[in-house]
Amino acid sequence: MKTLLVLLGPTGVGKTDLSIGIAKAFGTEIISCDSRQIYKEMRIGTAVPSPGQLAAVRHHFIQMISVHDYYNSWQFEVQALERIRELFQEKEVVLMTGGSMLYIDAVCKGIDDIPTISPELRTGLMEVYEREGLESIRQMLKELDPVFYGQVDLNNGKRVLHAVEVCRMAGVPYSSLRKNTPKDRGFRIVRIGLNREREELYARIDRRVDLMLEEGLEDEARRLWPLRHLNALNTVGYKELFDYFEGKTDYAEKGVFCIMVLYIFHKKKMWQIIAGCASFIWETPALFGFIPIAFYNGTRGWKMKYFFYIFYPAHLLILYLLCYFMGISGYSAV
Repeated sequence: MKTLLVLLGPTGVGKTDLSIGIAKAFGTEIISCDSRQIYKEMRIGTAVPSPGQLAAVRHHFIQMISVHDYYNSWQFEVQALERIRELFQEKEVVLMTGGSMLYIDAVCKGIDDIPTISPELRTGLMEVYEREGLESIRQMLKELDPVFYGQVDLNNGKRVLHAVEVCRMAGVPYSSLRKNTPKDRGFRIVRIGLNREREELYARIDRRVDLMLEEGLEDEARRLWPLRHLNALNTVGYKELFDYFEGKTDYAEKGVFCIMVLYIFHKKKMWQIIAGCASFIWETPALFGFIPIAFYNGTRGWKMKYFFYIFYPAHLLILYLLCYFMGISGYSAV
């Protein structure tokens, strides 16, 4: 059966390098599900794979649109599934990786059927958003759909704006259209959640921020600063530098603050990953079990790790070996 491997994990865990190793091992290509790496102008701050990494394995949905373009998870679901099915014509396994859980769920579970938003409505609301700010859009949502207003992250302008668009277009509350019923994709989906020891992961985040600043993140952010009102720029790393440009933080603080924000972002992302993996196991009517594997983890001695085993032992064997030799001390496949 055709299989989609989904590699997910927090910022800095090593998804990019591992995904390239997996793709080479299976002779396949990579579907990126990062909602920010998709933008052409945001290379450094989103840690887009290097030219060498992109040349090593073909990637899809990397730097394909502008920050000026509107793009959402529904569009990603449609386009990613089309690309995955095209790849399945020649390959048994396709790999998808990235840190956007909404995009991952869009492909694995599907998004509710939502009416297409007219260009006129979208343009009109964007003009209000740019002229009056997010608070005005929040108040619209509170009036149109108080239920979803109480559920959504009110700081996520893109989701708030989309909910108002749907309410206006459908003439009913957005929450009434959200059924959350998983869709049958017709292919097997195996999720692999990665993690490292916290101290090691935070050290990797420190190095990543330092490297981004050395590569010119500040200059990249300055070029994008005039466009900071666009939703694409509501992004960790850029927002903190925008505050620095506006005098809200000083130079010495900006790197430290970026790191602190990434630490918090990592904790939030890990809970999303755990919830996603747990719900996937619960919803999947399949035979699975635990495989205890003992291995040596540096100076900390021997450890016993438990791996989920589902469907395909060859996948787990290859993934385990790749994780082991890349130094990722904890991982589970579901």
